[in-house]
Amino acid sequence: GNTVEVVVAQDIAQQLAQGFAGGNPPDVFYLDAQRVGDLAQAGNLFPYADQIDDVDDFVPSLRETFTVDGEEVCVPKDFSTLALQIREDAWTEAGLTDDDIPTTWEELQDVASQLATPERAGLVLAPSRDRLGAFMVQAGGWFVDEEGTEATADSPENAEALEYVSQLLESGAARYFDQVDSGWGGEAFGTGRAAMAMEGNWIRGAMNNDYPDVEYRVAELPEGPAGQGTLLFTQCYGIAADSDAQSQAVDFVNFLTSGEQQLTFSEATGVMPSRQSVQADYEEANPDDAPFVAGAEYGQGPVNAAGTEAVMADFDSSLSQLDAGNVEQVLQNVQGNLESALG
Repeated sequence: GNTVEVVVAQDIAQQLAQGFAGGNPPDVFYLDAQRVGDLAQAGNLFPYADQIDDVDDFVPSLRETFTVDGEEVCVPKDFSTLALQIREDAWTEAGLTDDDIPTTWEELQDVASQLATPERAGLVLAPSRDRLGAFMVQAGGWFVDEEGTEATADSPENAEALEYVSQLLESGAARYFDQVDSGWGGEAFGTGRAAMAMEGNWIRGAMNNDYPDVEYRVAELPEGPAGQGTLLFTQCYGIAADSDAQSQAVDFVNFLTSGEQQLTFSEATGVMPSRQSVQADYEEANPDDAPFVAGAEYGQGPVNAAGTEAVMADFDSSLSQLDAGNVEQVLQNVQGNLESALG
């Protein structure tokens, strides 16, 4: 019996900020995991996760991503992870077989070197925590501790990860996407300027639309010294603390996050359901996405603590000039900035 008005945001961060400042925010909105801490600290969010049907069915790592100061604020609408994409033509040209799919850092560097040519990167990367952070997880590191309250950026594990990345870049086995005249990893992969990429399952839409003739496969990311690791990309349905329709908003989110509706969203847009009970149905309909779904078991969500967004953006800017000689300084800088932000 409730009526819903859908507003398509042109700049959702700006429009939410204006809505909160003006006291008229939307009742329900998409909320990126990296913003949840700031909005929760500002008192803009209504914590409602305990009112959602069968909340334990959501992927545990995604629930942790939307937990702030021990309180589960909202529930994830869907997610993706990073996996490895491999072009079949480049793989065959290099004389590689199914047995050569890399499962370790050493194997990844080896096949990337074999696939690299003067015109093509063996592996395309992005100078961003949203890609290189996966190596940090695989090494057993991350920017903050499990509680998200203590900075751990300058750990030996993180140094090992970034030194490995710098070796990939310096050897020519890997290149950043702008070094192969591309706007992102998917473009480099689709145009053949890269033989392998590390992207989420969103790459499927780009490949189907822009490069439909390219044959490729998807594999889980290789293990690092600490085992498997990938990154989680997700949003939740936020509910405004100032909403005068909170009860109806919770009912609406319950409807949107039901298993049936999650599969409807998946069919329409390609996103992966955040409820474990329907992931088998999703994999049956999208068997090539199995490596992305598997990443939910060992994925790491973003830093969601309040006041850290600018710190992480500054870290990203430092990665464009990453080399073995400045890894320690890069990590010391982000460590100090995180300590200040976390108080």
